[in-house]
Amino acid sequence: MRRHKRPQEEAELNVTSFMNLMIVLVPVLLMNMVFSQVAVLDLKLPNGDQPGLVNPEDVSLEVTIRDSGFVVSRTYKEQTEELAALPKIAKEFDYEGLSRTLQDIKKNPVFKDKKDISLLSEAEVDYQTLVTVMDTVRRYPAVVAASLVDAELFPEISLGDAVDKNAAVEGATASAEVTP
Repeated sequence: MRRHKRPQEEAELNVTSFMNLMIVLVPVLLMNMVFSQVAVLDLKLPNGDQPGLVNPEDVSLEVTIRDSGFVVSRTYKEQTEELAALPKIAKEFDYEGLSRTLQDIKKNPVFKDKKDISLLSEAEVDYQTLVTVMDTVRRYPAVVAASLVDAELFPEISLGDAVDKNAAVEGATASAEVTP
């Protein structure tokens, strides 16, 4: 028995549909790549209350975010002084007032070279408010040589929890009652 080889036909590879898919897929992926940019903000935790970690000679600047508005204060030699209180205007936080206040503080020679600030927020403060405050304390729009640029305020941000106002008042009242 003799077997005859049949002449084999070469298979034709049809890549037209694959090429059509690539023609559509590549531009779509490239367009999505442009829109998926990630912004990273380097945050620091505030120094603890342990003595020795914080140099009391340094001046620290704090913005407290309360439900009623903003409080800007500074701490120097373990004495805290309120620099400005910015209540809400028509139930909205006064971000422009906060920016103007920080710009005025930055003009002070003590804070001229200072880059760090602490944001202390109450537990009820929502995330969007916190992000907007971080953007407000980092920079502000300024006109330089007829161009609008972002001028730097305090880019090194530390986050923390604000002391409960009621607890602070009760603690001050309790210590005043104990003191003769």
